[in-house]
Amino acid sequence: MTREKSYWYSDTVLKPISTLALAAAIAALFALTGCKHNSAAAATASPTLASAERAAIETARQQLDLIPPPSKERYTAVSSLDSWENPYLTVQGNMVTLHVLVADANPSALGQGGLLRPLGARRRNVDVRITDLPAALNAIPASAWPYGRVVAVEEAHDAPAAERHHVRRNVETVIKMLSDLGIVVYEWSTTGGSQG
Repeated sequence: MTREKSYWYSDTVLKPISTLALAAAIAALFALTGCKHNSAAAATASPTLASAERAAIETARQQLDLIPPPSKERYTAVSSLDSWENPYLTVQGNMVTLHVLVADANPSALGQGGLLRPLGARRRNVDVRITDLPAALNAIPASAWPYGRVVAVEEAHDAPAAERHHVRRNVETVIKMLSDLGIVVYEWSTTGGSQG
């Protein structure tokens, strides 16, 4: 006598794999990294920390190389970040907000972008430390990169005037990090469009 295995599935339990993968990777990222830095410990462990950061960037670069090169014709035609479909970053004084547009789970074009399937409902915003940015970008599914390996970068609009210099230094750090990862940077100005 053989016994059949029974499996239980529920429509409410099944979610798009890309959303679950992104959420799990980001949760693991926050679980593995601490929220506090000890400056004395950071000063003594800086050579190890620098080599760990280089290793993390190299690992992320290898995974991101699987995403095709960017299609300049597609991403330069975008006139606002609301219609930008690739990941983009808002750089702030102490962190970066990663904006990801998750792929639509419904393959039908019926109602897409309308009242029942708004584009904004698929956008996820995650605050990430700059040092954790390579791992966070690596966790984004390939379906969220329709323009190829390009990321728009903007400065935070609501930063106080006293923090503007610090935010600009963070933008430069993020741009260098993205370049090290092999990602094309599309620096977004506050008036709309690229600065260069």
